[in-house]
Amino acid sequence: MDIMLTDAYLTMAKHLHKGRLHTDSIYKNFDSTLGHEFYHTFLNQTLKEGMVTTVLSKLEPQHKAYHELKKALPEFLDNADFSKQFTYLSYPYKDSVSFVKTLIQRLREEQFIDTSVNRIDSASLARILIKIQKQRKLTVDGKFGNQLVSSLNSSDAEKFCRIAINLDRYKLMPDTMPLRYIWVNLPSYFLQVIDNDTIALESRVVIGKSKTRTPLLTSAISDMVTYPQWTIPNSIIVKEILPALKRNPGYLARKGYNLFTWKGEEVDPYSVNWSKYTKGIPYKIVQGSGDANALGIMKFNFPNKYSVYLHDTNQRYLFKNENRSLSHGCVRVQEWEQLVWYIHGLDSVASVNTNTRFLPSDSIRNWLAHKEKHVIPVKTKLPVYFRYFTAAGINGKLVFYNDIYNEDQQARVAYFSRK
Repeated sequence: MDIMLTDAYLTMAKHLHKGRLHTDSIYKNFDSTLGHEFYHTFLNQTLKEGMVTTVLSKLEPQHKAYHELKKALPEFLDNADFSKQFTYLSYPYKDSVSFVKTLIQRLREEQFIDTSVNRIDSASLARILIKIQKQRKLTVDGKFGNQLVSSLNSSDAEKFCRIAINLDRYKLMPDTMPLRYIWVNLPSYFLQVIDNDTIALESRVVIGKSKTRTPLLTSAISDMVTYPQWTIPNSIIVKEILPALKRNPGYLARKGYNLFTWKGEEVDPYSVNWSKYTKGIPYKIVQGSGDANALGIMKFNFPNKYSVYLHDTNQRYLFKNENRSLSHGCVRVQEWEQLVWYIHGLDSVASVNTNTRFLPSDSIRNWLAHKEKHVIPVKTKLPVYFRYFTAAGINGKLVFYNDIYNEDQQARVAYFSRK
């Protein structure tokens, strides 16, 4: 019994500190293995202090949002109804026939379909879905999509699973966060600048569509570019531009794009045999700077292998949308101007402290006024975190965001498939 209890205690310590998934999990958390020294120190500390909960609590993430989520748990648990166990709907699906069968079963469980009805045709199913969509204030189209499936999966039992998954995600974060950093929680569609554990700036963002998702990453702002040019990534060229060029080479001029060799020589798109290309082209396509440029007025660069960045946009009307998963992968920032002056302010303070030169703010204002392209080096590197959290504690209340990239669904299989 001593051995079993000790093993259970050490397992609890590992789960609290590093999470419950193994190194080969979807998170690819290769540093999740804890050595003998950790367990030995942990046991000795427990014996010394004599307080199990005190020692265990020290292993948990110190991230403020982690504790805010925990703080919102008691009220949820007090009011949750775990007696209602519904069939979980996996979406997107591989087999439409199997999915519809599971969907009908799920609708029967909540008595949207009477148990006496043996057969449901597509027209009847559409009418039932419309009724549900109206009741739940969803988009009314009589079709089963991600929005409807998310709503049907949103039982208290499933919410509890999502809370557990999100708590573990904080265990993949660094033990200590920087003093200042940019935090983009993709499912929330918001960017925050955290300064001394306080939100110094907040902005709506537009992120990547599910087919061109924004990656999870950690980096730091290296420079800012006023009135940037956009060199279109090969993935967009292959999926969108190349098919259009095969139909009409005049597509580039109509969109305001220019065609160049990789040495910078301009090429006439009518002189190219586009039909022979399928996986890419030996040219680069560039959209010149200006108000119509897809990157807008300002671009924030940071090193990463995905060729993504923060930037303004020429489609600012999209920020009013509730669903803002609409880009090719980069993150569009509504309050880009506030972010510029925040970053510039850090550099100016740092220059005063170190007695070094920095770029005057009048220069940036002048470049913006005259619509000039300039690269502004950032000396005070501001860390950037793109993360994925679908549950949060805000003012003591639980808030859930849509699982836009189906990461909760994948994690759910890894966590609970054998439970």
